[in-house]
Amino acid sequence: MDNNKLQSYFEQKLSLAKNQFERTIDCKHTEFDDLYPYMTEQPQFFWYKRYVAWQELLTIVHTVKDLELEWQQPFTDKQIAFVESKVMDAKVLDNWYEEQEEEAEKEQSSQQE
Repeated sequence: MDNNKLQSYFEQKLSLAKNQFERTIDCKHTEFDDLYPYMTEQPQFFWYKRYVAWQELLTIVHTVKDLELEWQQPFTDKQIAFVESKVMDAKVLDNWYEEQEEEAEKEQSSQQE
């Protein structure tokens, strides 16, 4: 597989993993819910699901780094710092969207002027 195809493949995988993790933050349905439908009634399931999605994201980033491909493009600077620190805690969940929200607010205010 040539380098461009490899980059494209991993960009897609990274995008899917990021989307999956963000859906867990938003408490939305993911593929993981389909694997364990009987667990969705358990409150701890949502934390477990987040950790699984986080680990999937870290695994793909680790693989992309090993292949010396670009991985940072779809992330904000703060998200990159979270991924590089590798520890998912409440700070990650609370602040994952922070820069994106600030950028959206700036865009809205500039459009209103």
